[in-house]
This record gives sequence, structure tokens and C-alpha cells, in this order.
Amino acid sequence: NSVTSIGDWAFSGCSSLTSVTIPDSVTSIGGGAFRGCKGLADSDGFIIIRGVLYGYCGEGHDVLIPNSVTSIGDLAFSFCKSLKSVTIPDSVTSIGDRAFLRCSSLTSVTIPNSVTSIGKEAFRECGELTIHTDKGNADRLRKMLENAGANIKEIIEQKAKEQEAEEQ
Repeated sequence: NSVTSIGDWAFSGCSSLTSVTIPDSVTSIGGGAFRGCKGLADSDGFIIIRGVLYGYCGEGHDVLIPNSVTSIGDLAFSFCKSLKSVTIPDSVTSIGDRAFLRCSSLTSVTIPNSVTSIGKEAFRECGELTIHTDKGNADRLRKMLENAGANIKEIIEQKAKEQEAEEQ
């Protein structure tokens, strides 16, 4: 178990790879490491390892990321030209570098308060984005998105699920 990292693009394009065992000694997995590894994807097209979404091989235009995901890895959705909207669940705390790079049809993203970091160029060369977020999160999120190269059309705040439950 002397392996401590898996490099960028390490298994990229290995579409027939159906399983991978990553030892506990591995503390770093590079961007695009599992890109195009369709054999590793779940039935919805997600490649998730240890709670990190490393890739998407699905055909969906409107994607709901599963609650089992805690982080979106570097380059996870990059070049998904058919992707139009993404909903990120409250379980996610970070979005990696270039995670949505060149998703040219992407115009709507829901980002909850739980996201505290957005990597460099995470939304570079995407469409003009409408961002949906929790009430009171717009200013903080705008700064992170601008630093991530996002072309923001507007940020729409909505009541958090907890606030709606309290009001009922």
C-alpha cells in the first residue's frame, strides 16, 4: 500500500474498467482520473468513489446529483455539451477545479449553502448561468462564482427547505 495518489487522467478512457479498489493509503485522486470509465458508472451515469463524484457518463440534460456525494471532483462534468441544468444537493461542500468546464449548454445550476468552496475555472466556458441558491447566500456565492470564471446571468434566492418546514 505504498501508493498515495492517482494522477490526473490516470484511467481516462478506460471504458471497459468495471471496478477499482483504492487503498486507504491513497489521499489524492487527480482530475479526470476516471473520465470516460463507463464501466465504473452507476445506473445514472455517475462515477462516485468515497463520496466524491469523479465523472459523469450519463446522457441526461437535467441532472440531479445524488445525496451520497460530498464533493464534486476536478473536471467531473467537463465537456458535457448536452448538460442543461444541474441540481447540487445539501450534502456537497465543494466543487473542484474545472468541474463544469466547457459545458456550453449549461444555463441553470442549483447550489446550496453547504457549498463552501468552488475551484478555479469551475464554470469556465459554460452558458450564461442562472444560479438558484438558498436565501441569504447570493452575495457569498457570487464572489466564489466570479472567481471560478462563471458567466452569471442572475442569482435567484429561494427559501431553504428548513425555513419552509418551519413556516408550515
